Amino acid sequence: MVALIKAAQLLLSLSILVVLHELGHYWAARAFKTRVEKFYLFMNPGFSLFKKQIGDTEWGIGWLPLGGYVKISGMIDESMDTEQMAQPPQPWEFRSKPAWQRLIIMLGGIIVNLILGFIIYTGVLYTWGETKLANIHPVNVDPALEELGFQDGDRVLGYNGETLAYYSDLRMEGFNSRVTQVDLLRDGKKVALDLDQELGQVFIDKGIRRPFSLLYPCEILNVDSASRADVAGLQGGDRILAVGDMHLPYFETVREAIQAHPETPVRLLVEREGKQLEMDAVPDSLGSLGFEVHSLAHYTDMFAPTQLEYGMFSAIGAGFSTASRTLQDYVRSMRFLFTKSGASQVGSLVTFGSIFDGGWDWEIFWRNTAFFSLILAFMNLLPIPALDGGHVMFTLYEMIAGRPASEKFLERAQMVGIVLLLSLMVFALGNDFWRLFTGGFG
Repeated sequence: MVALIKAAQLLLSLSILVVLHELGHYWAARAFKTRVEKFYLFMNPGFSLFKKQIGDTEWGIGWLPLGGYVKISGMIDESMDTEQMAQPPQPWEFRSKPAWQRLIIMLGGIIVNLILGFIIYTGVLYTWGETKLANIHPVNVDPALEELGFQDGDRVLGYNGETLAYYSDLRMEGFNSRVTQVDLLRDGKKVALDLDQELGQVFIDKGIRRPFSLLYPCEILNVDSASRADVAGLQGGDRILAVGDMHLPYFETVREAIQAHPETPVRLLVEREGKQLEMDAVPDSLGSLGFEVHSLAHYTDMFAPTQLEYGMFSAIGAGFSTASRTLQDYVRSMRFLFTKSGASQVGSLVTFGSIFDGGWDWEIFWRNTAFFSLILAFMNLLPIPALDGGHVMFTLYEMIAGRPASEKFLERAQMVGIVLLLSLMVFALGNDFWRLFTGGFG
């Protein structure tokens, strides 16, 4: 059921974005009296689920949910309609229009997606505001980061000399910014870490999805009957302060310390009703004692977030800032695609669908839709034949050189672009299937 809900959200989100993207091309084409022969949501090889002729345009829905398209008269596109291109140019055709008009027609979808991302973020912030947790808490670090000098209980102050205001910045800025220096607060003293490679690249290379997590007390909720914890004398309400020489009284650090001693006696320092007790326990072969602790949600007073509310005008400014920052972060993250480990993270629709909520949360839905809209704008601007950016590139060449590229060259470039895009789709889908079979989406 969860998978179906995520799939439904993805389908709805992409349908909205594809229709509006193609409408951007359609509106621009019609503004310059250019004929649009077809307007389709989804691809329709062989047949269409629905189609209706209205004026010069066939409006339809295809059966293959891979984007959509508009077929503009007199344009070399994925339809490869060489028969039409062999005929004399007509006044209503794309190829008969001045270069600057063709440029606007090609940019129409991209412009709509950029504006849409900004509008959605504005609406989300106006409706729901933002919840931010201040970056004032010590964290548990992924074991792979300990090799770089991080330690459990560190408080990450900032990157590259810049202070981080919110807890969410630890991962986002660590991934997107070129972080080579980290400021930490450890045992009341400031510590500077100089890294040999970018922190974001470490996240990619090591497969780190949660580099930092909040530390909360190891306070026992209940003890399993006849478990190793029960035998040791642990009770509900006890708070474990130390395991052997480990004196970080947090659930994650306590759990890691216990797991490191399977079938080996360990000395526990426990706080019970204001008194400290010592007791011996022997973890089982899996490094478990058999007790349950309170979850992070139990400690609302300790981790009280800040709720930011926006009026109409402030939401507009915040929406623009959020859209700009999101797009910048995504563009900056593209540098990882040119590494082996980064390329392995490329995903298809399965990856995109996985980021939606397992229930139906409208705030998350619209935030993801805004994010996808900006991604769609950026990806379509790439100078790859068969994408809008490819057409933009050739049109700019024409405007600079004073002459267009030959139709034969454009046809061949279009074919190369289609093959390249199909190859990328197969590669991304292969990555997703690999992650599905290896538990990479867990």
